Amino acid sequence: MWHDILFLLMGLVLIVAGGNYVTDGAVAMATRFKVTPAVIGLTVVAFGSSTPDLVVSVLSTVQHKSELAIGDVVGAGIFDLLLVVGITALIMPIKISKSALWCDLPVMVVAALIIFFCAEDRLMDGHATNNILDRGDGLVMLLVFALFMLYTFNNARKQATMPDRATRQVQKQQAATKPPMKMWLAITCIVLGLGALVIGGDWIVDGASGIALKAGMSEAMVGLTIVAIGSSVPDIASSVAAALKGQAGLAMGNVVGACIMDMLFVLGTCAVIHPLNAGHVSLLNFATMAGAAIVVWLLAMIGKGPKEISRPEGAVLVILYIAYIVALIMTH
Repeated sequence: MWHDILFLLMGLVLIVAGGNYVTDGAVAMATRFKVTPAVIGLTVVAFGSSTPDLVVSVLSTVQHKSELAIGDVVGAGIFDLLLVVGITALIMPIKISKSALWCDLPVMVVAALIIFFCAEDRLMDGHATNNILDRGDGLVMLLVFALFMLYTFNNARKQATMPDRATRQVQKQQAATKPPMKMWLAITCIVLGLGALVIGGDWIVDGASGIALKAGMSEAMVGLTIVAIGSSVPDIASSVAAALKGQAGLAMGNVVGACIMDMLFVLGTCAVIHPLNAGHVSLLNFATMAGAAIVVWLLAMIGKGPKEISRPEGAVLVILYIAYIVALIMTH
């Protein structure tokens, strides 16, 4: 047990340091390429912070532990949407750009609904005996993910040639605070930071999983809670670090990008490798993930002023996550 605890603590140290390095490097790249930090969060940071989920889920799939693979992605999505966004909003209200409001967040909702309808075979078909994500479902997820990334990169290229008002404002603020970081240093910060996030996340997963399994938890429960939370710690580390530095747009882009990548790319890849049996990952979990995505989108839309997720709304999201964990424990 002491070995697992040591890995858990060492992982936490690495992800805190990695979160700071990634934030600094990503903001510098956004300034250099004349795009918003949110775009960098949707791509570079999201890919990096989702790597632990990809590694855990693919290895679980290859080892025929499909409940662990699905539980990791679903649990991580719920954790990111409710707790990470909630805590980030409590630190600093999250401004929502027009692109995020009408493209990124809707794509995230669509991704969550795709998983819900594809995985809940018993709900959709009364004759089905198991909830299965097959290769056809996986190919659909990968196709939607490819289309989203194509749009994101096209949008980034447009911002580079014709920056909008928000992009110019970010660039002006950063130029006023300190000289821009050199490109090689920004890339080094991102690479080192992502490396620390991946290694730290892996250590957290190993340590937390070891502790949980010794406590007699089921594979699905471990995936939905310990592994999902452990592999999502890089997301909360990067997002909180960004929020503390006044870059809530980067934090939101990171969360949305990580959720989309986990739901479509990670789970789609696993389903293509081998059909996934959801097992004990129940309707409660799939419905909560889809509902969380819809709630975050609705919170971003309400209000007459500038679109944002406020501190009170962040508190609501945190409370919803606590309620989900209580319900999960009571039903297992």
